[in-house]
Amino acid sequence: MVSPTPVDLGLFAIVLLVLVGPFMVKKIEHNLELFLFIMGVLAVTISGFESESVLAAIGYSVEQIAEVGWNMKLITEAIMEPIVKGIVPAVLVAGLLFHYGRSYAQNAMTSIIKVVPVKVIVFLVVVVLGLVSSIITAIIASLLLVEVMNCLPVDRNTKINLVIIACFSIGLGAVLTPVGEPLSTIAITKLQGEPYHAGFFFLFNQLAIYIIPGCLAMGLLAMFFTGKKASQECLTATEDTEGLRDVVVRAIKVYVFVMALLLLGSGMKVVIDKYMLGISPMILYWVNMISAILDNATLTAAELSPAMSITQIQAVLMGLLISGGMLIPGNIPNIISAGKLGIGSKEWAKLGVPLGLVVMLIYFVWIFFIPFHIEFHL
Repeated sequence: MVSPTPVDLGLFAIVLLVLVGPFMVKKIEHNLELFLFIMGVLAVTISGFESESVLAAIGYSVEQIAEVGWNMKLITEAIMEPIVKGIVPAVLVAGLLFHYGRSYAQNAMTSIIKVVPVKVIVFLVVVVLGLVSSIITAIIASLLLVEVMNCLPVDRNTKINLVIIACFSIGLGAVLTPVGEPLSTIAITKLQGEPYHAGFFFLFNQLAIYIIPGCLAMGLLAMFFTGKKASQECLTATEDTEGLRDVVVRAIKVYVFVMALLLLGSGMKVVIDKYMLGISPMILYWVNMISAILDNATLTAAELSPAMSITQIQAVLMGLLISGGMLIPGNIPNIISAGKLGIGSKEWAKLGVPLGLVVMLIYFVWIFFIPFHIEFHL
């Protein structure tokens, strides 16, 4: 058994701060991007103090030891990754398109609301955005979600609940192709060799039986939360006070957010490799709830292995995907939607945490105890 080192204790303390800080201190909640960035910097710095003997004892090569803590590769990746992966450019371009085309979209949405029941619209939005997010990317899906929600005639609390449920759907659906989100891209890369030879549709073939019902269930749940139609109408272009400056600021905030999560994931890699990789899939499934505050792509890169069985792969990925919806830092759709609609950490957690726990429990029973699995072939 590996004994905790001072470095481990420091990193565990950072995890605790990230979990409780936004709920306990208003300034942290209002400056979440900066807080997570500082925590990421601290995590990387602390991990760099781990001794080479400890790292060698857990199987690190000379090259891996050199990559622990601050190094030029990490700095370059942290600076470039939000741009190279297309996250920030997509947010900026889509923001500009929505800014200039908002009046047309809002007029169309207002017309639709007059003839289609709000509950039907909500169901279709949650399900369709969830399923197509694997094609248009989770980023674009979440930006579309925000625009639709701005037009729905529902009160603020209902809108928050619908956004959280929709983000669970988008977070699930985006994994079906390597285009949807970084997690799926990394998973395909890790499994492209023997024995799986994972191609473009590998994750769809293995996970669609879990993902598609999940997106449909989120759509039905969203209908339940919709309630009666409120008097609020779709904001018109003149009522919307967001300007070009707000579009740019949001892109910058997303950039800092993504950089922060990458640094946090890199700093935590030492404790992940020490304590998580050797445990059983059933336990790992629940431990992966840490994805609610850490970059799930980093966790995927650390945990996933071609030596795993299909059930183990499904358990690792589903645990990461579901728990990513529980808190705002859990995935990109949460970050974008919460930032755009001004949803606080407590507001998100009020539904996100219990919903995530219930869904985690349902899938745990399904994956490990119900011998029912259909493999798609595309």
